Amino acid sequence: MGKGPNLGVKPMSISGRFNNERERLLGMTDEERAFRKQWLKDQELAPNEPRPVPEMYKATYNPIRRAYRWPLNQLANILRPVLGEPRTTHFRYLTGKFFIGVAAAYWFTYYFKYNANDWTRFGGWRVYKSREAVVSGDPGYPKLSDRTKPSDYATRGFENCKLNL
Repeated sequence: MGKGPNLGVKPMSISGRFNNERERLLGMTDEERAFRKQWLKDQELAPNEPRPVPEMYKATYNPIRRAYRWPLNQLANILRPVLGEPRTTHFRYLTGKFFIGVAAAYWFTYYFKYNANDWTRFGGWRVYKSREAVVSGDPGYPKLSDRTKPSDYATRGFENCKLNL
């Protein structure tokens, strides 16, 4: 059995059985044609529809969401008479995603620049550099390692510190 308030109530179509083209081609009575004609007429919107309901907006979006949507909503209200509803909706959507992308790029840049994993801290991003592949026939073959003593391994930048030890 299903859970929730409807407990087994199945949805029904308000368009009747003649929403499907095959059903209509099988044949319709005059009464069914009148029903279909009235149903199609009822689907047309009035010139002033859809009507925005401010209370519905407040009930649908919580205060935090309304606060961070406010700047782009104001921009969309200014551009709506110029661009029209569909273009304004797309512009508002893409502008929000663009700002999120820029903020993410700035955050990653800051984090990688100022939170490197070195000998002074435990956390941060650790970046390993692979050795350059040198095969026979290349200039500089055989390429010897630039690490000549044991203290060159796993130093995490300690050899460049400015402490007088």
